[in-house]
Amino acid sequence: MEVTRGYKRTELGAIPADWEVEPVGRIVERLDAGVSVNSVEEVLGSYALSQSVLKTSAVTEGRFLPHECKKIAPRDLSRVSLQPRADTILISRMNTPALVGECGYVEEDYEELFLPDRLWMTKKRPESDASIRWLSYMLSSDPQKARLKALATGTSGSMKNLAKRSLLDLLIPVPPPHEQRTLATALSDLDALLGGLDQLIAKKRDLKQAAMQQLLTGQIRLPGFHAEWRVKRLDELGAWRGGMTPSMQNPAFWQDGDVPWISSGDVKSVLLRRTGFSITSEAVRHGATTLLPAKAIVVVTRSGILRKYLPVAMNVVPMAINQDIKALIPAKEFCGSFLLHTLIGNGDRILASCLKAGTTVESVEFRWLKAFTVLVPKTIAEETAIAAVLSDMDSELSALETRRDKTRDLKQAMMQELLTGKTRLVPAGAAHA
Repeated sequence: MEVTRGYKRTELGAIPADWEVEPVGRIVERLDAGVSVNSVEEVLGSYALSQSVLKTSAVTEGRFLPHECKKIAPRDLSRVSLQPRADTILISRMNTPALVGECGYVEEDYEELFLPDRLWMTKKRPESDASIRWLSYMLSSDPQKARLKALATGTSGSMKNLAKRSLLDLLIPVPPPHEQRTLATALSDLDALLGGLDQLIAKKRDLKQAAMQQLLTGQIRLPGFHAEWRVKRLDELGAWRGGMTPSMQNPAFWQDGDVPWISSGDVKSVLLRRTGFSITSEAVRHGATTLLPAKAIVVVTRSGILRKYLPVAMNVVPMAINQDIKALIPAKEFCGSFLLHTLIGNGDRILASCLKAGTTVESVEFRWLKAFTVLVPKTIAEETAIAAVLSDMDSELSALETRRDKTRDLKQAMMQELLTGKTRLVPAGAAHA
């Protein structure tokens, strides 16, 4: 096959003629790992809060997230020594098959953070004039991530390991140093935008959490409302339903289905508009699952995610549910949107009082859930007014999250173009200028 003028054929495919194919080890002299330490959940007496060990989730898509860390147990403070340093890359050497090989660029020194044994930090060769920031983007690009994951080994289906030699021997396309810096600058501008959006989203979430705590308990009343609130059990607020999974052996229940079918993994946003799977009307007619009307409130009652939070959402169109979901169909005298936010706002309390102990997968005891009590305004008018305030905040959050997701997609598209040489920001022959 003929190669486009200005490009050359290599073992990695066609790349610009002034680029080279080199192993990562030509740039990185060595990879250093931290040590495994115990962590604590609470501040202990005079223990310094800032001394923390990074989680493997601190590196993702070429970005370093220093807030992803845990406080180190005091007895292990003497064992840690490796700290994130400026102009290095942190790499997840041991992780799930989907996340092994993830990396993040470190812009500054972090004196109070330390690496665990599952993260590597790069040490650049003194003689190399390569851009480490550019290398972080190269290693986090889709083609290189796929190759790194393929090199990971391990007998466990849930955990894979990367060998140092495998990473250092990995061949990558290498532009001239000046072009590396230009590419890194362009992509880091998008990272700065993503970081700003992440911070704004976190701030808006904190504001909404504070608003829920005050509005859903009556601590702050909206203008014009003064009546006392009532204590209600959740089974007094409407009708509860459970779901089922239609038989996978019956194609008539699944083939060309157009009825959204909710599983626990679908409940990720306040308003549920689509699902990963759909079933047929035939499955509904045969009673193989439960069909909910629009604006029911779905609650995940069996999932590993219940260790962290209680997923709650409202379906905007009629949907069916599986056996890991319970749904509340609000009675007419209550505002569904208010009840949605009430369940979200009481998620931690529900888990604290309704989560079953001793199970392999966390689950909420349904009879305890139905008996759980919440505060409810005396009038539906006040419920509706509170729901409107919180729904407006949800809409603002959703718009920001959509903008962030589009920015992330743009970054990935730019990486695909720039890091393969398909699009050049530096004209050929000008890279050494």
